[in-house]
Amino acid sequence: MTAVPLDLDPSAVTSLADKAYVAIRDRLIMLAISPGDPIDDDALAQDLGVGRTPVREALKRLEVDRLVVSYARRGTFATGMDISDLAHISDIRAQLEPLAARRAAERAARPVRSELEELASRIEQLDVTQVDRNELMRWDLAVHRAIYRAAGNPHLEDVLVRYDNLATRIFCLFLDRLPTVDEHVGEHVELLRAIAAGDADRADDLARAHVLGFEQAIRAVI
Repeated sequence: MTAVPLDLDPSAVTSLADKAYVAIRDRLIMLAISPGDPIDDDALAQDLGVGRTPVREALKRLEVDRLVVSYARRGTFATGMDISDLAHISDIRAQLEPLAARRAAERAARPVRSELEELASRIEQLDVTQVDRNELMRWDLAVHRAIYRAAGNPHLEDVLVRYDNLATRIFCLFLDRLPTVDEHVGEHVELLRAIAAGDADRADDLARAHVLGFEQAIRAVI
């Protein structure tokens, strides 16, 4: 069983710039491009089978996302990571993730609730002993994207996607040291089912605990 991609809606990728953006963002989040690495737009364009212009457009978007940074006369680099960022990111997510879970539980249409329940079942059936940890992280990303979209607030979704990307980079940096990645991903099952059942209070509580647990897990191995 393979994980759903980072963008759950492939139809959203409508242009070469979108294609480049999603592909480069994936490499940055999963640390295929390491923090601080220079970005070679020519090599990326060749590797992705697109021109330099779509890659440059993608890099401008990724700079807004804080995944790359550009310097005059020096070029573009993957954003470095400082562990102090963890507290700042968690502070935002601890407020907004529960809000998204609550709104999803309150507002999601019946077909969306069915999709969330199905996603919960698929995660529950994962054999974590057979799934690569990077694959587990993709499941983590997929769940959060599904919840954000189910909340029905595109502005909230946009903010949360951005900060979840940054949190996932930190998670990936410490992935090999974390003994409970499977448990972290498994927490999504109960959260998704609370949303699908329309239990807004429980969804709110579980989402907050999930975010705070993530921060505690990282700090435990620093």
